[in-house]
Amino acid sequence: MSRNIIITGAGGNLGSAVVEKFKREGYHIIALLHPGKNHEVEEADDSYEVDVTDEKAVAEFIKEYHMQYGDLDALAFLVGGFAMGGIADTSQADLEKMFMLNFFSAFHLVKGFLPVMKKQGKGTFLFVGARPAMQIEDAGGTLAYSLSKKLVISLAEIVGEETKNTPIRSHVFVPSIIDTPPNRESMPDADFSKWVRADEIAETMHYAVNMHALRNMTFKLYGEV
Repeated sequence: MSRNIIITGAGGNLGSAVVEKFKREGYHIIALLHPGKNHEVEEADDSYEVDVTDEKAVAEFIKEYHMQYGDLDALAFLVGGFAMGGIADTSQADLEKMFMLNFFSAFHLVKGFLPVMKKQGKGTFLFVGARPAMQIEDAGGTLAYSLSKKLVISLAEIVGEETKNTPIRSHVFVPSIIDTPPNRESMPDADFSKWVRADEIAETMHYAVNMHALRNMTFKLYGEV
């Protein structure tokens, strides 16, 4: 029987690494891509263009999933965005943008697939947090981003509490700076060797999904930064 994993943001730098790792380990990869982005994820078994910030679009995808697939083993929420700005220069629109990209992109899928996991009696949610959301001293210059990621972490904790007497698990992965081409370009003088690599995050996610003794863990992937 296929082990199914849904990966949102599968065409991104982290998404590509997670797709590659789980594919190598024998999972059936269902990649969710933003409409019109034309990302090609060669290693995905199936790809769907879904705006995961759109509640109706996610609901339609969930209907499609029920028709096409069986159980869902894991769901990785890799869609997200980043923005600078403190209190003085953060607008309501800035907050709403970050909330949509980082929180609602996960919430809509949690809402739709939590009942599925409860019914099948298994499954793992893989959330991505952020260090500024956990360390308040780092949050001042990234207010909208940090608040949105704080919501993601809280959602993961709420899911963990709701499913605490079941085999369903809710893990959070908190990277520092990820070693990606855009980050290297924006910080060319940094020591890239101290950053966490996307493949290291992917390895940790796979470990968390398959180590059933781990329940509702927070993985701090800070590298040497």
